[in-house]
Amino acid sequence: MKTVTIDLPDSLDTEEFEIKMLLAGQLYERGKLSLGQAAQLVGISKRSFIEIMGRFGFSMFSDSIEDLYNDIANA
Repeated sequence: MKTVTIDLPDSLDTEEFEIKMLLAGQLYERGKLSLGQAAQLVGISKRSFIEIMGRFGFSMFSDSIEDLYNDIANA
């Protein structure tokens, strides 16, 4: 696993959880992360990630067929 450090301005009123959710949601929608990997990035369960995604404007449905098959196999 890679570690990334980002310096954000103090004026940005955002919690670490929100930033992780935004990053994980984007990477999931772009097919860069599986559902499980995205949830792991945030530090929550797959179920919790699915439940929270909509609040951040992300769809739980990936365009990746491979990701869909992996999610079905892991269900």
